[in-house]
Amino acid sequence: MSSHAASGVSGGWALHRSVTLLRVFLVASAGILLIGAIILGWLLTTAIQRQSLDDARASLTQYVDGVLRPQLVRADRLHISPHLPRQLKAQLRRQPDLVSVKVWRPDGTLVWTNRAPERIGRRFPSAVAGDLGETIALKRAHASINKLGDDEDAAERALGLRHVFEVYAPIMSSDGRHALGAYEIYAKPDRAESFIASRKRVIWIAVIAVFAALYAALALLVRHASSTMQRQAITLRARSRQLMDSYRRLEESSLEAIESLNATVDAKDPYTAGHSARVQRIALAVAAELGVAPERLDAVRFGGLFHDIGKIAVPDSILTKPGRLDEEEFQEIRRHPADGAEIVSHFSRLHEAVPLIRHHHERWDGNGYPERLAGDAIPLEACVVGLADAWDAMTTDRPYRPAMSVEKATAEVRRCRGSQFSPAVVDAFFSAFRRQSSLFEPDEPILDDAATA
Repeated sequence: MSSHAASGVSGGWALHRSVTLLRVFLVASAGILLIGAIILGWLLTTAIQRQSLDDARASLTQYVDGVLRPQLVRADRLHISPHLPRQLKAQLRRQPDLVSVKVWRPDGTLVWTNRAPERIGRRFPSAVAGDLGETIALKRAHASINKLGDDEDAAERALGLRHVFEVYAPIMSSDGRHALGAYEIYAKPDRAESFIASRKRVIWIAVIAVFAALYAALALLVRHASSTMQRQAITLRARSRQLMDSYRRLEESSLEAIESLNATVDAKDPYTAGHSARVQRIALAVAAELGVAPERLDAVRFGGLFHDIGKIAVPDSILTKPGRLDEEEFQEIRRHPADGAEIVSHFSRLHEAVPLIRHHHERWDGNGYPERLAGDAIPLEACVVGLADAWDAMTTDRPYRPAMSVEKATAEVRRCRGSQFSPAVVDAFFSAFRRQSSLFEPDEPILDDAATA
């Protein structure tokens, strides 16, 4: 796949992913806003219901206390009065929602009621155990909409009521420190329920409208941001493609430059002309025989081709010297693997070949250079390039000796198996040699495009 195609696929995937993330974000936002709306609506409706009940409670309590307290409370005590003036009952009836009023002592004795007066003076222990006892103990009024009970509420049930707005309010002493008893006030719940229901509708409509507007604004904002990001991503991909094209052209130019440099090394010594290409060819054959992974063959290809590029720094007088090298000259030669690795390391496409170039003169027994690595510490591909280099050196003429015959060279390779060369690499070498002997002949190869790509 070309870099353009890969970039297009990557860009399409990134665009699809951004659209998917946008949808996920909007769905998640909708869920969060919905939950928030439900919670806020519930809190507001609960608060308005509580406030409405408290307002109705305060109004009823104030009205009833104003009518009854002067007649029932004397010297901070509640007095049982079955026969209150009729005008008081008439006053209570002026409150249209009022159903009944009971006045209780703390022990559960009914002091007075405007309905079924025969109950006055009776004691209802069950009343003390419930809301009445709590109201007197806490000295705090409360209100709720409840179902009627079966005993003390019999008169109210006889009116056909099944649930009422029920208020319990303490009757406090003149100093406000003690509860003398409590009012139990029953009112029709219709008005309170209607008021609460209307307020709930208003609240829910407002909450839904606000959160819908918030979601719409968020969706528009996110879509705008997403569109901006997509445009920027398209621009970035285009610039990335341009940059990759420029980088590829630069890399190709650099590779051509280093190939020219490598050709210069070969040209410095007429005896080694074509040496690098032959080493590359032999190394690839041996690597394939070893089963080297296809992605590693590029390292072998470039390592074989550029293994001697470090000799560019070696004087011609040493490279072409007809006799044996002295120690100082040999030390100069020994620097070329490290120098070559340093040169090649600056090219990203050749990074995988750096260890092959650096270590192709290491020996299996540890007596090689530059780092005296031994055995499996030497990269396998470096062992391959090293054997290919040695084979071509033995089978071609050199200034200091004529070429060996193939028979003598193969004998030398066998002799050095396990000392200079890796046993596995030697075995693969001979296996490839038997099947493709023409590849190992010291003739001038023609480099194909793949070899120099």
